[in-house]
Amino acid sequence: MNEKALRVLEYYKIKDIIKNFTQTSAGKDIIEDLKPYDNIYEVKEHLEETKEALMLLAKKGSPPFEGLYDVREGISRAEKGSSLMPGQLLKIANLLRCARRFKEYVNRREEEEAFRVIEDICEGLVPLKKLEDDILLAIVSEDEISDKASTTLYNIRRSLKDKNASIKDKVNSLIRSNSKFLQDNLYTIRGERYVLPVKAEHKGSVPGLVHDQSSSGATLFIEPMSLVNLNNEIKELMLKEKAEIERILSELSSKVYDNITVVKNNANIVWELDFIFAKAKFASQYNCTCPSVNDNAIIDLIEARHPLIDPKLVVPSSIYLGREFTSLVVTGPNTGGKTVTLKTVGLLQLMALSGIMIPARENSTVSFFKEVFADIGDEQSIEQSLSTFSSHMKNIVNIIHEADDKSLALFDELGAGTDPTEGAALAVSILENLRARGTRIVATTHYSELKGYALKTTNVENASVEFDVETLRPTYRLLIGVPGKSNAFEISKRLGLPEYIISAARENISTDTLKFEELIQSLQEKSIKAENDARISEGLKNEAAKLKEKYEEKLYNFQKTRDNAIINAQREAKRVVKEAKEEADTILKNMRELERLGYSSDARQKLEEERKRLKARLENVEDSMNKANDEDGEALKDVKEGQEVFLPSLNQKVIVLSKPDNKGEVQVQAGIMKISVKLKDLRLSKLTKDEKKEIKKREVSLNLKAVSSSVDLRGMDSEEAIYTTDKYLDDAYRAGLYEVTIVHGKGTGILRQAINEMLRKHPHVKSYRLGAYGEGGTGVTMVELK
Repeated sequence: MNEKALRVLEYYKIKDIIKNFTQTSAGKDIIEDLKPYDNIYEVKEHLEETKEALMLLAKKGSPPFEGLYDVREGISRAEKGSSLMPGQLLKIANLLRCARRFKEYVNRREEEEAFRVIEDICEGLVPLKKLEDDILLAIVSEDEISDKASTTLYNIRRSLKDKNASIKDKVNSLIRSNSKFLQDNLYTIRGERYVLPVKAEHKGSVPGLVHDQSSSGATLFIEPMSLVNLNNEIKELMLKEKAEIERILSELSSKVYDNITVVKNNANIVWELDFIFAKAKFASQYNCTCPSVNDNAIIDLIEARHPLIDPKLVVPSSIYLGREFTSLVVTGPNTGGKTVTLKTVGLLQLMALSGIMIPARENSTVSFFKEVFADIGDEQSIEQSLSTFSSHMKNIVNIIHEADDKSLALFDELGAGTDPTEGAALAVSILENLRARGTRIVATTHYSELKGYALKTTNVENASVEFDVETLRPTYRLLIGVPGKSNAFEISKRLGLPEYIISAARENISTDTLKFEELIQSLQEKSIKAENDARISEGLKNEAAKLKEKYEEKLYNFQKTRDNAIINAQREAKRVVKEAKEEADTILKNMRELERLGYSSDARQKLEEERKRLKARLENVEDSMNKANDEDGEALKDVKEGQEVFLPSLNQKVIVLSKPDNKGEVQVQAGIMKISVKLKDLRLSKLTKDEKKEIKKREVSLNLKAVSSSVDLRGMDSEEAIYTTDKYLDDAYRAGLYEVTIVHGKGTGILRQAINEMLRKHPHVKSYRLGAYGEGGTGVTMVELK
């Protein structure tokens, strides 16, 4: 991608904003190197990873980046076999902990949604829990090693503690005995050795080694001879402690070196995840969506917003080209928003090609372009003695040399800065040349000649920025299909110019020109209405398709669950009957054994009655089972070869291979098996019923009434809100909506309480709940309809 387009379209400012969302300087460096990708596969994959990261943020909260630092320097030193500092080792341990936690963060349960791209990235993360624990156990902070790092270190520090306690006792004893020779009754430390502050005139009274003296020379810091050995022992222990710490750090560094490939790989993946989630946080902050990407040079940006304009002030614009037309000529007054429109198209295109989600509505589309050219702004160069026109023309020459059918060209005030007649002719020639190559073009201009060119040329369309004559201000809305109107007479009249002057001016303009202006006015009104109707129609069509797909899937799952439940119930019933029969047989056998032992005729009669009763109950159960099986389909009196029927004993469909023989048996094929069964055991295939249901289901027509999936009650009192909600729920229920959102705001909670009380008794409401994170929180109530 050419550097000039990236600069003039302010692409680098977007990257600077995204850098603020990263955790590490390594993530910032990845963003610094980011440029639009050079193939459509990479564009789609990187957009998908950003979309998945945004969904993870909404569903699982912030990713586990706590305690993560940029440890590239530490890894580089470890790779060379050098011993690392405690702080570097600690940061590497935190990196490993972050990698391990990230794997847990992304891993999903069976019922959770899959995140294909990010899951694939995290597959490369290899937990090193042992190394992580070893470092965190040994190192407390950047300047402190734990006593638990090794047994030797623990013993050294315990001995050091004991020696320090002994020498303190000894020093305090010396202070008491030599207090008259001391400047102060306390000890101090010089060069890690305990000393006493002795007055200079009494230095001979306290025999020992002089280590230092005060700035005035009145005090000498003397180490008494009786402390020399103890100080030496402490010094020796301190040297041992230092050597043991160095050994521990060297050992831990060696462990990092042994796993350096895994550590580097984990680090690179974590930096990449830091970069991906920075893009997702940017998308969340700026209310971005993921566009679809095509390679047919089609752009369709729905309510696109320039991300560098204050969200409270920016006016969304819908911009499209590539289907009915390939070139767009935008006209309109100065400060009307033409240049912003141009920059919005270019910047959002560059963002999408870099895997960054764009501030536009869902279902927006961008195209894969190998190059985006932009001739925007004043490029006058004093050093090179170039005028505004010359500098623009120099840039346009480069575009003419390089543009092709995989390019998007953006021109601001094409042909300006020179004689209007020549400039307009030149602009038309440039546009026509690029259009013939298949280059997609958006150009702004003041020249009326270009309006005529767009009206009479195939694949070229007019557009304008709207101007409100009543307020004398631009609305910044883009109107595609309508050339810009000057509005000079209306504006002059509003500003107070006398009517007779305006009338004289009208007489100086040809009738054709005035008719042309009136035609523009009429076209403008019709175009706005047509565009709105088309957008609403498209939205309703998409919503209806989604609803249809959603309920077809629910119906399929319901039927599948029901069939499985019936099959499982039949199997369970057969198992219970089988066990009951076996138990009954055992009881009867035992009864016969008892009979042999000898009973009276009355006892035998009672046993016989119980036996008959038991037999009758089993027969009733089997009859019920058979009746249930009969309900699986109608009994067949005759079958045809090739007919599909249902065999309850196998609980599957079979194909009839022969006519019934003299025994009433037919040969059927069940899968790869051919078996003979009784005709009376066959049933009409359940497929016939399912087909009827499928046909009936297809005949169900969707209610296409334009009902929104949410209603906004903010600013209403309780009574008005309840009335509005009740009417909305009726409309939503008739429209077949499954779930709707009631926006009542947070406030004092009175409106929310009134709405929830109404929902509790409403006949259309199945359940309701407050919004979750990402849905609006306690400011909305999510309602599931029956």
